This record gives sequence, structure tokens and C-alpha cells, in this order.
Amino acid sequence: MTEERTVLLERIATCVARGKVNEASKIPPDMAGQPGAVELVRQALDLGIEPMTVINEGLSVGMRRVGDLFSQQKAFIPDMLLASRAFTAALEVVKERFNFGEGDARGVFIIGTVLGDLHDIGKNLVAHIVAGAGYHVVDLGVNVPPERFVEEARKYEHCAVGLSTLLTTTMPNMEKTVKLLREQCPQVPVIVGGAPVSDSFASRIGANARGEDPRDAVRWLDETFSPA
Repeated sequence: MTEERTVLLERIATCVARGKVNEASKIPPDMAGQPGAVELVRQALDLGIEPMTVINEGLSVGMRRVGDLFSQQKAFIPDMLLASRAFTAALEVVKERFNFGEGDARGVFIIGTVLGDLHDIGKNLVAHIVAGAGYHVVDLGVNVPPERFVEEARKYEHCAVGLSTLLTTTMPNMEKTVKLLREQCPQVPVIVGGAPVSDSFASRIGANARGEDPRDAVRWLDETFSPA
């Protein structure tokens, strides 16, 4: 059982990393006709493997692999999107079968693209990678006003906030959001990211950190939520 369990979790990780959603998926071509992440997760759960084990040792491993490759410029945005699609589809199987939610997660991460910006690819990648690392992600979407971030942060005793933008014209709204969070939720740590965002800008507006890629967000969250 131990060997079968190990092999099955590795197959799940491989499917996620390569974007193999299910058996019907033709991507990647060399895995056509083979079971995908969805079928393998169902199989793992049927064998009695704990849901959090499936997530931590299967799904999350696959997301970490593609995230590391992305950081090394050996994988690209299409690869990340395919992997995140496989991860999300398989995670839904776990959620359907078990009461998995915030209480099982390592922490709560609230993320959104700031007011005035409708870009979401970078934000979505971060959300999926962070979820793959075991965090409960609250995705507020795009064009999010500062007050919405504050409203959501107030719902959780322990959470962190991530702000994204791709436009220089909406950077002032990122600053306004951080300022409002500092005024009304001073205990909530904030990470910012996006093409025009620099370390100096993040520091000037009072953010705790800047993320250059999705793995930066995970590393920062690991440090932020680690026991003192």
C-alpha cells in the first residue's frame, strides 16, 4: 500500500505539473488517453489516502515544480496556466468529497487586482500557486476598490493581503489600498506585485514585501505564517 500510495501521489504531481487535467484532455500529447489529475485524485481518495495528503504530497508538489521552473525561466505563462487548470479541477474533486476549507489551510491569503486595472493573468497565477502551497485563497478578482480589501480582511483573525497591478496609472490605487489597510487593519501583512512595482515603491507605500513571481509570494507567506 505504501509503494502504491507513493506512486499514485507522484503521478498526481506529474499530471498537475504538465497540465494533464483528465483522461479526455489531449494536453500534453504524449499523455493522451492516460488518466489525468482528476481521475488519479479520485483513485487516491478511494484508496483511503487522506485529503490533505493528496493536496500536500500530490497536487501541491506539482504546482511547486512548475512554479520553480517558471522562476528559472524553464517554464512559461502557458505552462503555468495549464498546471493551474489541472490543479483547480483536481482540487474540486477533494472539495466535493470532503469538507475541506479554511480550517484545513496553512493561512488565509486575500488577493486582487487593484481599482482601475482589469488584468488578471499574473494575479491568477499567484492565486493558484499559493493555493497549491496549502493556503486558503480568497480571490477578489479585478478592479477591486481599497474598501473591498479592508472589508474582506476584517473577516479573518489571521490573514495576509496580496495586491496586483500591471498599469503604472493604477499604482496610486495600490498605494491608497495599502494606506487604508494600515489605518483600519494594521495587523494585516501586505505583499504587492506586478510589472511596474519595484522594491522601493513597495517600501515607500508601506507594503511588507514585493513579489517578483508566484514563488516569492509563497516564500513570504511561509515566513509570515510560520510559528514564532
